[in-house]
Amino acid sequence: MGLTDVRIILVEPEGPLNVGSIARVMKNMGLDQLVLVNPQCDPLGMEARQMAVHGSDILEAAKQVTNIPQALAGCHRAIATTARPRTLPTTLETPRAALPWLLEEGVKSALIFGPEPRGLSNVELNHAQRFVCIPSSSEYPALNLAQAVAICCYELYQITQQFTKVESLDSTSTPYSPLPTASSEVAAPLEVIEGYYEHLEDILLKIGYLYPHTVQARMEKFRRLLNRATPTTAEAAMLRGILRQIEWALQLQQKSFVDDASEPKES
Repeated sequence: MGLTDVRIILVEPEGPLNVGSIARVMKNMGLDQLVLVNPQCDPLGMEARQMAVHGSDILEAAKQVTNIPQALAGCHRAIATTARPRTLPTTLETPRAALPWLLEEGVKSALIFGPEPRGLSNVELNHAQRFVCIPSSSEYPALNLAQAVAICCYELYQITQQFTKVESLDSTSTPYSPLPTASSEVAAPLEVIEGYYEHLEDILLKIGYLYPHTVQARMEKFRRLLNRATPTTAEAAMLRGILRQIEWALQLQQKSFVDDASEPKES
């Protein structure tokens, strides 16, 4: 079980020292996919390179994008890190409990970290399916970005080492449980699900189920519902088909209304 399908996503990182430190710990723990969303610093500058040391190749290969959906392109699963509860009732899990979910065979996945000053907003958190909070002392719970990434990378690495140890041990003396394998139907890529959410929001606004001032709160609930289901690509296509049929019915109804209005009235 490798880590080649797991990407670390940093949203608007501000400190080059943090970015460099993250590249180094990723190298230490066997991860190599780093994605920077709208970075606010130079990830290839001297400070970042000094902290990265032998992880400079990860800095050089890091992908830079403008938003989270672009960072998640091709992924099937995403976990976001947060230090605070959201407005919706959401289970905050520990890294050790949640991160094995990212490592199932054949699944491309991502772990998302927010900007240093504020963390991820509710809107940004909506792009993830599960949420991790790193337990820490109540006297000073805030972790530095590089520290938070280091803890999660360590946990991911330990999971893969435990899995490897299982394979080398006799079945009667296995101290670890192997990771579950993915089902034959892999969950739809997150960009497909995001396209469905955008289409759903547009339709629900058209039919008056949603209003502009409540759209964000309502759509968060729909996101939670569908994220729990982890639909396959075929299932997502079926849901999009329903929306297209609703659009067709709306257009037909509107055309009928226009035709009726244009007909001459009998005196």
